[in-house]
Amino acid sequence: MSLVVLGTVALDTVKTPRGSRRDMLGGSAAHFAMAARFFAPVNLVAVVGADFPAGHIEFMRKKGIVLTSLKKERGQTFRWEGEYKGDMNTALTLNTELGVLSVFRPELTPEQEKMKYIFLANVDPDIQSRLLDSLRTPKLVALDSMNYWIMHKRKQLIRLLKRVDIFVANDAEARALSGEHSLLEAARGLRKLGPRMVLIKKGEHGVLFYSDNFVFSLPAYPVKKVIDPTGAGDSFAGGFMGYLVSGRAVNRKTLKKAVGYATVIASFNVEGFGMERTSSLTLKEIHGRFQAYRRNLII
Repeated sequence: MSLVVLGTVALDTVKTPRGSRRDMLGGSAAHFAMAARFFAPVNLVAVVGADFPAGHIEFMRKKGIVLTSLKKERGQTFRWEGEYKGDMNTALTLNTELGVLSVFRPELTPEQEKMKYIFLANVDPDIQSRLLDSLRTPKLVALDSMNYWIMHKRKQLIRLLKRVDIFVANDAEARALSGEHSLLEAARGLRKLGPRMVLIKKGEHGVLFYSDNFVFSLPAYPVKKVIDPTGAGDSFAGGFMGYLVSGRAVNRKTLKKAVGYATVIASFNVEGFGMERTSSLTLKEIHGRFQAYRRNLII
């Protein structure tokens, strides 16, 4: 079963207490795909500019990511520059350049239009809606967003939430969109907006899953040395959706395992800058850490 991800492919410049990097391959769709590829074929839908390094495209292709719907347009690639300080739970955005992303209109192949599993990674809600409009009969649609869209395109985002099955947000986003401080109440409020399932990422404090049928919370995997948190949330989403697609049935058991695998892959992501760690990762390492994580949860 194949998976479609819409989002950004970017050039990231990041500074953390552990060092800095310039113009790394990044973006919500790229980080998602790098994680999801372990479980299912991933079709990436995004846009880059004429300045985007050909080496980055070849790198993604060699990792098995399907790039048929990655468009290259005249202009500059989307760029993000940020800095992490202290506990590194939140990035300070220093600069954002939308470039060709500001005029992006996603286009799918006829084969991709028939695909059933869709992830709308962080990007303008209008772009997310356009892609959803082009799908024929999606089976499972998940959505991510960010505070910028909650502030500036709230109505469009709320309309979109009525059309998706799963909403993934971090704790700050969940509170901002729901208006609730308690994360459980925030999850309930988000569920009322449409999605059957809500996942609230809490960084180093784990994740909360909410649905009408059951609720659970899992801790983060303890990481000894955090290098760069950039893309951890997108890696989490990639691991989660990838595992669900591979399992086919969406039930209590597969959802818990999907959150567990997502947590483990996100823990690898923060151990290197950008995709340094996830790009060299093996399925054997993932399974090994998942088993260790599982043992930690047994009381």
